[in-house]
Amino acid sequence: MADVETVTSKRLLLAAGRSHPELAEAVARELGVELAKLSAYDFANGEIFVRFEESVRGCDAFVLQSHTLPINKWIMEQLLLVDALRRASARRISVIMPYYGYARQDKKHRGREPISARLMADLLKTAGADRIMTVDLHTSQIQGFFDGPVDHLFALKILADYVQSKVNRNDITVVSPDSGRVRVAERWTDILGSPLAIIHKRRDPDIPNEVKMFEVVGEVKDRVCVLVDDMIDTGGTIAKAAETLFDNGAKDVIVTATHAILSGKAAEKLQQSRISEVVVTDTLPIVPESRFNKLTILPIAPLLANAVREVFREGSVTSLFDERQPSLF
Repeated sequence: MADVETVTSKRLLLAAGRSHPELAEAVARELGVELAKLSAYDFANGEIFVRFEESVRGCDAFVLQSHTLPINKWIMEQLLLVDALRRASARRISVIMPYYGYARQDKKHRGREPISARLMADLLKTAGADRIMTVDLHTSQIQGFFDGPVDHLFALKILADYVQSKVNRNDITVVSPDSGRVRVAERWTDILGSPLAIIHKRRDPDIPNEVKMFEVVGEVKDRVCVLVDDMIDTGGTIAKAAETLFDNGAKDVIVTATHAILSGKAAEKLQQSRISEVVVTDTLPIVPESRFNKLTILPIAPLLANAVREVFREGSVTSLFDERQPSLF
């Protein structure tokens, strides 16, 4: 009997849910691949149906979904896609969540509360995910919630390069909007060589998303203050923080954030504020009614595509964190 030689080669499969098709297509273009063929629709009662319309056996699958409104629907759809891939014998399944839904609930603040970020990780693992890829987690400790590799990517270089292209770094003071963002703000100062200021805020425990008082620690007078945060939700807190900086003598305020949730009247609040520019990435889709003149949206697809490429080639995702990468601007 003639010898039979079996040759195996990996195949990259990029699948995407329906929450942010523009981002999925941009990542596919960066990678030079086609999005996986699949069917996805809703039943009359709101249940979701998904089915891959091509073989996925033995592939290295990446499942992209942005956790935007309606967030619970899109999380469920991503879980179903992962389950479908596992049952169809995909070799490895990596979940790409540019924005990690429920990340703000990463610990118990008071009794009888869930740790929702941990539950999210458990659901993904149960569905069959081998790896998680996400951008700018609300807190780094969430990486430990998932029993497997977590690629925690940072949009800092993208945002900082843009800011440097607009403002002289010698005029900048980097501002952390609260104590939880100090480490991120310090990384900004490492890149820009700028001083750091911190806003101490006291929240009202009885009213979600409401802050009672702001205090500035650091020199902001006659400076261009760059407020750095991971997300902008209602916009109220960041607008009040900016106003506090102006009250303390700031010459200008630029806001940067990775995730533009922009709930409710956020666009109106930010447009009417004295903030000169709000710089975000497109990890989440931004609907027309949430866009405003001061908003600048930077692409996140190149960062995600580079991470996918490194994982697929068994390369080093850590290399993507090198702050000496060439500027995009």
